Amino acid sequence: MNYEQLYEGKNQDYYLHSRPEIIPFVPADCQTVLDVGCGNGGFGLTLKAQRACTVWGIEPNKEAARDAEDKLDKVINGLFVKDMPELNGQQFDVIFFNDVLEHLVAPEEALNACKQLLSPKGCIIASIPNIRWYPVILSLLRYKDFKYEDAGVMDKTHMRFFTLKSMRRMFESNGFRVMRAEGINKHSNFKFFNLLNFLLFNSQEDMKYPQFVIVASI
Repeated sequence: MNYEQLYEGKNQDYYLHSRPEIIPFVPADCQTVLDVGCGNGGFGLTLKAQRACTVWGIEPNKEAARDAEDKLDKVINGLFVKDMPELNGQQFDVIFFNDVLEHLVAPEEALNACKQLLSPKGCIIASIPNIRWYPVILSLLRYKDFKYEDAGVMDKTHMRFFTLKSMRRMFESNGFRVMRAEGINKHSNFKFFNLLNFLLFNSQEDMKYPQFVIVASI
């Protein structure tokens, strides 16, 4: 099964997210950005308005890539791989993977490919779903089910699953230094979980977040 077949049936809304919750993690002085998996360019457009930077995007979906061309400075339609000819000689202050690494069979290869593309002050910013999010754990414990969905933490196109601990390990074992690791889109309306977390001295706080943002440098 190739990439296009794997993602057949995805609603185009899947590629529209502008991700404003990521903006606070972006260095104020960033000038050049590479957005891997840029979708229709919504996030890059927001970033250009907030940081006045140059944004390149890489997007495998042809329709989304065409839409992104109207918003970003340059868009490459394809999969992110090492030694892409379009990126020869380029360096970026920030390389983004917004909910992308979990879709790759070998995300470590993507991270290592970034090393030659980062500027001296450059960093990677990655949003990664958290498999320890409490609705997923509840489904395992109460319903004895590991159910895939069309989107979200249990997206059926995810190749890899991560906890906060394994996110850190992936970056650190590949030569990166994790500078920030913070949960986003907090969701904690389940009263039993809140009580359990309190009784366990907030040791399960990571379960409140469907995603974590990792900021890492070489």
